[in-house]
Amino acid sequence: MIQRIQSIWLLLAALTLICLFFTPIMSKNVDTTEYRLYIDGYHQSTKIVDGTQLNGTQIGAMTVNGIAILVCLISIFQFKNRPMQKRLIMINMILIIVAAALSALNASLLPGGMNGASVHIGSSLFVLALIFCMLSIRGIRKDEQLLRSADRLR
Repeated sequence: MIQRIQSIWLLLAALTLICLFFTPIMSKNVDTTEYRLYIDGYHQSTKIVDGTQLNGTQIGAMTVNGIAILVCLISIFQFKNRPMQKRLIMINMILIIVAAALSALNASLLPGGMNGASVHIGSSLFVLALIFCMLSIRGIRKDEQLLRSADRLR
């Protein structure tokens, strides 16, 4: 039962959300300092001194992202209870949107705002995780339709 397609989509969504911890969302250069925004905060590196330090932490976005990963993994094992699995995925989609909004809010807190900032692949991972969640809901609906049609044949 675990090899259903929605389980694969949910696993891909969880892996995508895990990748947010390692890929930058956006970066900005101010004078000789480069700021890179990650889900856990923004990292500051000075071009003169090759050191990188974590300046601002995003406890809210990081926590919401961690909860979204857990909800994804929990919903994989709810394959016997399809309505509950659908509800968990909808909650997960809301959590992903909240994490994206918190990251956008924290991006505006960079020195000088978001003007002149370059967007990286991390910002598109939110959308990719949402697409994977939508595809998993579609897989659950197909399973329900298959069961209804099998019930009619009996």
